[in-house]
Amino acid sequence: MATITKKDLIDRIAEKTGQKRVVVKSTVQEFLDEVIVELGKGNRLEFRDFGVFEIRKREARLAQNPKTLEPVPVPAKNVVKFKVGRRMQSSVDDEVETDTASNGKPKIVTNIKPGTKSKA
Repeated sequence: MATITKKDLIDRIAEKTGQKRVVVKSTVQEFLDEVIVELGKGNRLEFRDFGVFEIRKREARLAQNPKTLEPVPVPAKNVVKFKVGRRMQSSVDDEVETDTASNGKPKIVTNIKPGTKSKA
């Protein structure tokens, strides 16, 4: 599995759209800045089929220092939660099915809709 950077995405978008890399870089950065600003305001960001970003408040709690086993207070804080959208989930999912013809060895079948069987 490779790591794709913002630069890699900018290069791909510039190539596909025929726009200058500088313009694409500015647009992508502005988009990311706006996401940060809106989350900072506590707003929920919903991108159909991609996913939803929202702020959740984590309550204060007592944790335990693993070395000394003493209780340690952990303050309340806000965290960003991301819920995956349908299209992203279906492109990420790999369903493992058992192929009986190959002595029960797992067979990877991609993009299977729930409730359907693959042609094995």
